[in-house]
Amino acid sequence: MTGGIIILDFGSQYNQLIGRRIREMQVYAEILPFSTPLPEILAKKPAGIILSGGPSSVNSAEAHLIEKEIFEAGIPVLGICYGMQLTAHLLGGKVAKGEKGEYGRSTLIIEKYCRIFEGLPENPTVWMSHFDEVESVPEGFEVNAKSGVIAAISNEAKKIYAIQFHPEVTHTEFGDKILANFVFGVCDAERNWQLTNYIEKTIEEIREKVGENKVILGLSGGVDSSVAAVLIHRAIGNQLQCIFVDTGLLRKDEAKKVMENYGSHFDMNIDLVDAKERFLGKLKGVSEPEEKRKIIGREFVAVFDEEAKKFSDAKFLAQGTIYPDVIESQSVKGPSAVIKSHHNVGGLPEEMNLQLLEPLRELFKDEVRKVGEELGIPHHLVYRHPFPGPGLGIRILGEVDAEKVRILQEADDIFIEELYHDELYEKVSQAFVVLLPVKSVGVMGDERTYEYTAVLRAANTIDFMTATWSHLPYEFLEKVSGRIINEVKGINRVAYDISSKPPATIEWE
Repeated sequence: MTGGIIILDFGSQYNQLIGRRIREMQVYAEILPFSTPLPEILAKKPAGIILSGGPSSVNSAEAHLIEKEIFEAGIPVLGICYGMQLTAHLLGGKVAKGEKGEYGRSTLIIEKYCRIFEGLPENPTVWMSHFDEVESVPEGFEVNAKSGVIAAISNEAKKIYAIQFHPEVTHTEFGDKILANFVFGVCDAERNWQLTNYIEKTIEEIREKVGENKVILGLSGGVDSSVAAVLIHRAIGNQLQCIFVDTGLLRKDEAKKVMENYGSHFDMNIDLVDAKERFLGKLKGVSEPEEKRKIIGREFVAVFDEEAKKFSDAKFLAQGTIYPDVIESQSVKGPSAVIKSHHNVGGLPEEMNLQLLEPLRELFKDEVRKVGEELGIPHHLVYRHPFPGPGLGIRILGEVDAEKVRILQEADDIFIEELYHDELYEKVSQAFVVLLPVKSVGVMGDERTYEYTAVLRAANTIDFMTATWSHLPYEFLEKVSGRIINEVKGINRVAYDISSKPPATIEWE
């Protein structure tokens, strides 16, 4: 799509937020690596370009730089954080390491209003995250705001703006207003991004691409694969063949619910594969988290490959790839330390020789959910919390066996049921139960028990890169704890995880 806003990625953790904020204005936004050649950027005919933040220093030998000509292309530019420092550096200003960093909330002092500050008060609160600072501005620029350091500069004649803070995060007051001022007031961008039109356009594209051929899709029951399945089914009907692999590591009654919701309600062809014993057999004796993930991933690929071969006339493999997956696969950050393998099960065999069909690859998660509701998927299914590909295999710490899976499924089902009952489910971003490889003494009736400890985990987040623990009511936690201990044989102690990310992760393994 042309005529939108291009965001050049310099490694900021907030890139996806910038894109989402702009799309919420019904303007198309696309995130590209900073190294994208200028002709490729210009070919997209953007209404404006945003230079994102990033961890690099413009004075470093490894600095992420761009072609200076981007500022001479006649396209409005907004630099954010590192993007401001880069703008100043490339155009003749001076950037130096500050005496101290500036992180978190800060008060902006607007000294001279420019177009992106129209409608703002003089001293809004903004969110800073930088150590380097602009010491002197390029020729033709003026200082618009400070926060102890130069915090905003502009060259209105050339429509180049730069700010040291992050307008895309919720901590910045009037951040959406600043972005809207740039997108509409400076770039004069069109409202060209509407999901209803996206559905209609995508259905036509699927029909044109697939023709009379068959499509295979690995249905997991999660939001992304389910929305992809319903969208493709809307386009080509029974030419779609779904494969659902029951690994034995899923939520309670998940296979039954998937067959009812998508097999019966949406009348899809679903091949249900019962592979519970196969997965549990492979996991026997294994307790190391990364090894469990790899075993589950390899086994899933093997099972899916075996089942897919039964449909030899299929020409396409559909996947629920969404835009954050695409962004992360081309991220400028490069290889990073492995905290854990990705929650989603890994890639499928190349030798399947199927063409890829990824109808959601341009959408953010919240957009996928909106598409799902437009397609008639029930609200409670579209807004389900994320569930990791390895499933309960990484929520059972230590070795996994059938009895531990049963215990965890029962406990988790109670927690989720009560969240729905008290209308708390959609107030938290992700909630689940973890089973620890620890037993403790308890008393039930007149008997002494020696059973497992369960941990409730609930977290709130915008982008899952950072998260805070959910402040659920004590009375609610007491009710859930009581039900789990009384109803789930095998658990006699329940704890609540009050760790934030970082330093903890959301999942335990």
